[in-house]
Amino acid sequence: MRKPIIVGNWKMNKTCAETVAFIEAIEPVLHDGATFGVGAPFTALKDATATAKNLVIAAENCHYKDNGAYTGEVSVPMLQELGVTHVIIGHSERRQMFNENDEELNLKVKRLIEAEMTPIFCIGETEAQYDAGETENVIRTQLAAGLKDLCPKCVAKMVIAYEPIWAIGTGKSATKEIAQNCCHIVRDQIRVMYGDEAADSVRVQYGGSVKPENIKEYMACEDIDGALIGGASLKVDSFTKIIEAVK
Repeated sequence: MRKPIIVGNWKMNKTCAETVAFIEAIEPVLHDGATFGVGAPFTALKDATATAKNLVIAAENCHYKDNGAYTGEVSVPMLQELGVTHVIIGHSERRQMFNENDEELNLKVKRLIEAEMTPIFCIGETEAQYDAGETENVIRTQLAAGLKDLCPKCVAKMVIAYEPIWAIGTGKSATKEIAQNCCHIVRDQIRVMYGDEAADSVRVQYGGSVKPENIKEYMACEDIDGALIGGASLKVDSFTKIIEAVK
């Protein structure tokens, strides 16, 4: 059985004080029915890990080198020192705004696995690609390149987040049928690349305008093991409702 994993992606939101207040409010409503976490900005990670007891704390990015002349970047050892256990990699905003490519993301995934941290690896198609019927090809291509040359047991421990770009922050959301089909394609591509055990073990999230009103229908799908949540993870009341919905 794959344990569900629900992670909020805060993006460039929340100060240190706001982070502490949020975590203190959320901790009492957490339960064992799923793994719950938040991806916090770099500046808030130290306070987040110090405050969290059961909430998983993820970084929103990392560099694949441990040190060097990379102004503004943060390394895996730096995150480890803070107690961070998960890192969101390849979010569409990073791919589009900061030109991250599959080769670079593959290096990041490998470095995280080497450090025994959990990558939350994001993939997904644009609206133009969706309209052109290219969704499956995009999913398989991004996985083939981003997860190249890994060991099956390592892939089995990862989290893969399918996020259609046309549904991120737009208010649009994929139907449960679309989300299930795409997450099934994710699992099938892992099966093709790394075999049955990895495919049956890897946790696949859906992301894209997930909120309290639709979380249950996504979680009822066979190949959806959780959600990567944007706006609804920024407020205690909406995130609490999502947590309670997956009991």
